[in-house]
Amino acid sequence: MDAPITSRTYRKLVLCTGRGGISWCCIDTLNHRILQKGTAAFEKNVAAERELSDFFQQNQDIPEVVDEVQVLHSNAYNTFVPDALFDENYIGSFLQYNIKVFESDVYASDALASHGMHNVYVPLMNINNYLIDRFGSFEYRHSASVLVTKLLENSRNIDEKQAFVLLQDDHYEIVAVRGQKLLLYNCFDYHTAEDFLYHLLFTMEQLFLNPETAKVQLLGKVDEDHPAYLLAYNYIRNISFHEPEALMEKYGVSRKEALENFIIYNA
Repeated sequence: MDAPITSRTYRKLVLCTGRGGISWCCIDTLNHRILQKGTAAFEKNVAAERELSDFFQQNQDIPEVVDEVQVLHSNAYNTFVPDALFDENYIGSFLQYNIKVFESDVYASDALASHGMHNVYVPLMNINNYLIDRFGSFEYRHSASVLVTKLLENSRNIDEKQAFVLLQDDHYEIVAVRGQKLLLYNCFDYHTAEDFLYHLLFTMEQLFLNPETAKVQLLGKVDEDHPAYLLAYNYIRNISFHEPEALMEKYGVSRKEALENFIIYNA
């Protein structure tokens, strides 16, 4: 049941956890403003619950009384499945060819109803359990569900193959689309610009995307001085930065901020 209008805060908290850290924002849903945002890295080989406890201790200004909390799991334990093949009773079987699965794993799926598919993934339940104790009930999804949905929406009426690349500190995600059809989603770790370029060009080759003509758009933590962009610019003629006009207009933020926070702002 929705809260009475007099008790609403008109605030929404989005937390994106995994892949070595956490990013978050608090949104004023009434006036469409970003009230707070931030990121924090997690140490390797330290329990997620301890990292989250330390994070909230160091960020005590993060509001706990909000109308909505959304948790996004950012990990490589996912795959997109067409609705025609999806069966909730065998949800774990869709992942067994992509990752090593265990009997103790919990599986979840996000329905991308408008695009005829589900994103099947392994949510990190230790993170969920910690956040339940802190916030009570909340919705959770996989971060790729947000990313793919928004890029498919942006590709409406564009009848050519496009590739989008979301860069983060230690990994990047490739989304290839045509019109509103998903051609490919994949995630790669990388340490150097050469790593980035190798996997990107290989993926483009498999999709018959010609580096001389295909459009590749970058988003995430990337700008004109990023080593990955500077190297790729020499090999891909039509590489550019995605223009997130809708986010820029909605929240009154710069292109750089909208690109860096593309997922959490669209959650």
